[in-house]
Amino acid sequence: MKISRVAEIPIKENPHKVDVRMLYDKDSAQAVHIRLNPGESLKHHITPVDVFFFVIEGTPDVLVGEEKRKVEENSLVESPKDIVHCIYNNSDEVVRVLVVKAPKPTTKTKLL
Repeated sequence: MKISRVAEIPIKENPHKVDVRMLYDKDSAQAVHIRLNPGESLKHHITPVDVFFFVIEGTPDVLVGEEKRKVEENSLVESPKDIVHCIYNNSDEVVRVLVVKAPKPTTKTKLL
């Protein structure tokens, strides 16, 4: 059994300049832990595969396509491939989100 602890995984360099840690990286899927401090956000981007976001902690604003909503803890948000999406922390608390891409992308994410 392999167990990965978020705190023990190094922060991955990324264009968003936020705390991103690769938890799982196989051909079938990728799982990434993102921590957003108050005021931080991702850049608008489009992924070539389906993505879902599971909010572990906090209440981020999530954009999928043209719809932007505040999302509560323990909620899952789906974002189909080739649709713009983004996560914002407009709160005073830390936001932690598990992002799963399936299957693992074979082409790069497009930043907007």
